[in-house]
Amino acid sequence: MSLVCAISNEVPEHPCVSPVSNQVFERRLIEKYIAENGADPINGQPLSEEQLIDIKVSHPIRPKPPSATSIPAILKSLQDEWDAVMLHSFTLRQQLQTTRQELSHALYQHDAACRVIARLTKEVTAAREALATLKPQAGLVAPQAAPASQPAAVGAGGEPMEVSEQVGMTPEIIQKLQDKATVLTTERKKRGKTVPEELVRAEDLSKYRQVASHAGLHSASVPGILSLDLCPTDTNKVLTGGADKNVVVFDRRDEQIVATLKGHTKKVTSVIYHPSQSVVFSASPDSTIRVWSISGGNCVQVVRAHEAGVTGLSLHATGDYLLSSSEDQYWAFSDIQTGRVLTKVTDETAGCALTCAQFHPDGLIFGTGTGDSQIKIWDLKERTNVANFPGHSGPVTAIAFSENGYYLATGAQDSSLKLWDLRKLKNFKTITLDNNYEVKSLVFDQSGTYLAVGGSDIRVYICKQWSEVLNFTDHTGLVTGVAFGEHAQFLSSTGMDRSLKFYSL
Repeated sequence: MSLVCAISNEVPEHPCVSPVSNQVFERRLIEKYIAENGADPINGQPLSEEQLIDIKVSHPIRPKPPSATSIPAILKSLQDEWDAVMLHSFTLRQQLQTTRQELSHALYQHDAACRVIARLTKEVTAAREALATLKPQAGLVAPQAAPASQPAAVGAGGEPMEVSEQVGMTPEIIQKLQDKATVLTTERKKRGKTVPEELVRAEDLSKYRQVASHAGLHSASVPGILSLDLCPTDTNKVLTGGADKNVVVFDRRDEQIVATLKGHTKKVTSVIYHPSQSVVFSASPDSTIRVWSISGGNCVQVVRAHEAGVTGLSLHATGDYLLSSSEDQYWAFSDIQTGRVLTKVTDETAGCALTCAQFHPDGLIFGTGTGDSQIKIWDLKERTNVANFPGHSGPVTAIAFSENGYYLATGAQDSSLKLWDLRKLKNFKTITLDNNYEVKSLVFDQSGTYLAVGGSDIRVYICKQWSEVLNFTDHTGLVTGVAFGEHAQFLSSTGMDRSLKFYSL
């Protein structure tokens, strides 16, 4: 068996072997290749002439093809090979040109498709926002045309102004509020002082630890979750409002975002989850209150009750009316179905912005906090200020009524927590917090047994003894919202660190 050169596929005159690839080469050819490339032609690894090993064989006799026995035959063979090479080269050039044209066409189509998609996405977003804004506006402005006493209560920006006096609190609405309050008071008396059997005991509550943390609900570019609420009838449904102007509905059980609701032009500072409908509410410093459909993922109503930022939001026990407070010094009572403002009142003697608002569990009275450290109790039916609770210093930042109907908890920028007895109209307990402690959120659990405080950290107090049973410092930023799960079986919180956290056994 004769040796064959790996380059020329012919019997070599001076055979040598490469230790890199173990292949046989004609020395003349391999030396020329090494001079040009410095590597083995088979596997491309570095190779030098010194590494080549000569193979000693008897002088080979190279067989000649029968056709290559004369010069004309050799010339014919060379001509044929040249023609074949030229034809192959021409075919490759044609294929290259075709491929280039196809690539160019595909790139053009891709670019055109991207532009169309971007334009359509922009148009859909604009149409949704326009629909969300125009639809409620039509519902708001039209009813105001009926009374002749006040013709055009529309401002320069096309937004309704001073719409409260035109609608008013009709006797039917007042009767509806009274009937609901009677039912709730009767239920509370039936319950008496008994605590639900399912309620978590204080010794178990004190063992709570963080069990989950979710940081991807809101945008990282404008960090911070500013408000939190749980659905009262299913506390696994979580609602948050963020500094990124979005409202997010989150399912705690599935650990998934159900809906992201966009429409506010400024951060969202208050959110409420409707107890029985697939509806949520949000308020913002953009001076609007928005009603959202979770299933539709869109804004179904915009309530324009205020001329300045909305600072507080509370849902009436009927589930049909919203209370809101604002920096414009007014509180407003609005119908969520029509988006109309039923009444709008201010304390002209105070002349100070309202910082928060909360309904009493019965819904006939409510409390507002002011920028000059006052807590005011109002009668909704009469629309009058019936009691004032002075004592804080600095703006009131949070208020919460206990489900028992007797206690009111308030927090302000004086690093203290005050508890008021609504029967005796006096402060019966003041809890002094750490120096420079910021109170941002207060909430009683559904039974009125525990009180949670969110701010510089999270604290839970047991009512009546008012002793601290829990303290969490898991958030790296200010805590802006706290809420109890059903029967206090878990605690949830949000903070400026953009996270939603859950605590349980």
